[in-house]
Amino acid sequence: MGSPEAPVIISGAGPVGLIAAANLSRAGVPVVMLERTTDVPRDLRASTFHPPTLDMLAKFGIADRLVEKGLVCPHWQYRDRDTGVVATFDLGVLSDDTAYPFRLQCEQWKMSDMLREDFAQAGGIDLRYGHTVTGFVQDETGVTVTFADPAGAPGEIRGRYLIAADGAHSPIRKQLGVKFDGQTIPEIFLSVSTTFDFGTVIPDLAPIAYVSDPDEWNVLLRTPSLWRVLLPTDATLSDEQIRDPETIERRLQGIQAKPGRYEIVHATAYRVHERVAEAYVHGRVFLAGDAAHLNNPLGGMGMNGGIHDALNLTDKLIAVLAGAPAETLGRYERQRRKVALDTVQATTLRNRKMMSEKDPAARAAYHDELRGIVADRAKHRAHLLKASMIQSLRDLDAVA
Repeated sequence: MGSPEAPVIISGAGPVGLIAAANLSRAGVPVVMLERTTDVPRDLRASTFHPPTLDMLAKFGIADRLVEKGLVCPHWQYRDRDTGVVATFDLGVLSDDTAYPFRLQCEQWKMSDMLREDFAQAGGIDLRYGHTVTGFVQDETGVTVTFADPAGAPGEIRGRYLIAADGAHSPIRKQLGVKFDGQTIPEIFLSVSTTFDFGTVIPDLAPIAYVSDPDEWNVLLRTPSLWRVLLPTDATLSDEQIRDPETIERRLQGIQAKPGRYEIVHATAYRVHERVAEAYVHGRVFLAGDAAHLNNPLGGMGMNGGIHDALNLTDKLIAVLAGAPAETLGRYERQRRKVALDTVQATTLRNRKMMSEKDPAARAAYHDELRGIVADRAKHRAHLLKASMIQSLRDLDAVA
């Protein structure tokens, strides 16, 4: 085979792929990125940045820029739909653990825009939009990736390593034949964005609120310009039925009755999966982000976990390219897969169970537990270290 055109090829230019490219480029490693879309989607996908993610992004000079464009949320809370606030968590408790003791609400495309602008100025990253990866072949010295260019013409490129940051339906994962075990959540998740300010009418509402209810839980999430509402929905309904304007209006009025109709900016319904790939490392090919693991959005761990994957993997790739043993890369899988199973999956599943719990005694016990955590500073901090994903990063060194 020919010589590699670039040490690393990345399939996918979402947050995970872009952060992987930024870290490699910062270390002087040339990167070619292949992205099937023609531009960064400006939709309302992930918007929560946890404290340790902001700490990581600071080294690329974008954390403070994101803070300027986002909404700083020092508090988040659990609520009961009938009785109101159960427990409010204060991220200021983590002021000795992070330079950013808050959650930041900022649309992910703003980060993508910043990184693209920085790439254009700094060079070292060949970002090719409209290029769809169609397959790959790897051998002892590299990986040959085939693609279709924006005109549909076939092409190929060779690199030493390939990172699959190509999302939940990853074609690379599928070509590898990797088992993606787990479950599909029985409800459809409906996400609605509205200009209505819930904070002006719901007493003591934090900008991030998980609202439990045995019949219909919800999440209220404030962004810089909108409020987002997440609602579980009957999976037997069609997409048209779920997104019917009258149905959405009725459901929002059920959360907070108000004069006049809600102004809806965006509404989408989607299936939610809890899955983890059987393996992340396959010779010279690596899975990261949604290509490696999926989880429900309760807790805001999906994008953050993917960014953590990207930095963990590329730190090890940089070391191997500089002469470290190839076996170093196996530690990426052992560390990040453990986090996906033990922290992300466990936390998001527990959050969903708590919010939808139907047994009154179990609900009361969980609410009492949360109140007790907030009342005890040591427990409060320990809970936030886990919920903010700081503890999972600190535990990585124990994984051989």
